[in-house]
Amino acid sequence: MNNMNSKIAFDFKTLLRLLLVATFILSAYSKIILPGSIEVILIDQGITSNRNVAAYIVRIFIGIELAVGILFMFPYYLKSITIPLTWGLLFFFTGYLAYTGFIIGDKNNCGCFGELIKMTPVESILKNIFLLILSFLLFFKTSDDKRKFFLPLIIILISLPVVFFISPVRDISEFKFSKYIYFEGAGRIDLTSGDKLVAVFSLDCDHCQQTASEIADLKRNENNLPGVFVLFFSEGNVTVDIFNSITHSNFPYYMIEVNDFFDLIGTQPPRIYWLKNGKVIKYWDDNFEKNLSEAFVK
Repeated sequence: MNNMNSKIAFDFKTLLRLLLVATFILSAYSKIILPGSIEVILIDQGITSNRNVAAYIVRIFIGIELAVGILFMFPYYLKSITIPLTWGLLFFFTGYLAYTGFIIGDKNNCGCFGELIKMTPVESILKNIFLLILSFLLFFKTSDDKRKFFLPLIIILISLPVVFFISPVRDISEFKFSKYIYFEGAGRIDLTSGDKLVAVFSLDCDHCQQTASEIADLKRNENNLPGVFVLFFSEGNVTVDIFNSITHSNFPYYMIEVNDFFDLIGTQPPRIYWLKNGKVIKYWDDNFEKNLSEAFVK
């Protein structure tokens, strides 16, 4: 009977550890595959206005999460290192989520699981409470094995460099679209990640309306076309709703000022940029349907 109770207790502790391992490794992985989406969240929330600062903050926390996830794989120093580190991380994140969710009033994806699993701040707070319960249970159910001190030390020391190696900080100081991080109809968008098309339109421009209509038709018929994001400039009475009605389009958009508009177009609107991982691959000022078909339609 004692052996059976011992086995049940062992299995329960193992289950708790596996749940914590899976959660923290998944959290680190979901952020490291698209760190830019988390950087955009920090900027949009006003935590920092500098994209490079946001990039370092994101990677430091990914490194800590990765370390915690790996530490739970081993039985050493659970009560003296791993679980207290987990508590510190969860309490910090919960405070941050309470600030963004209740004080700022942010109801968008908090980024705790990147773009892989979208959660609001309130949902993520509940997730953290669940993880705290699991870690408290493990704390009281386990003994502190203080052998192999070098192992948790090495895990903590190498996790951060590994994250920066896998996902190095990119310099996007010359990226002309860096300030456009929130588009109506789509929410927060990281234009530095993957393929994106950015169209610069004037709402009153007939040529822009024709181009938008062509792109909308192409987008409806061709799945290979990247996401299209529009920077609108308004100087007349045409609204976005009227523009969309005329063109049968409904692209995510951001309203820009006159100086930005003339900086981004050629001699006249429209202009379409093809962005790939934060670099302008090409831009077009005419023959849009033909050029986009040649670039993306297989």
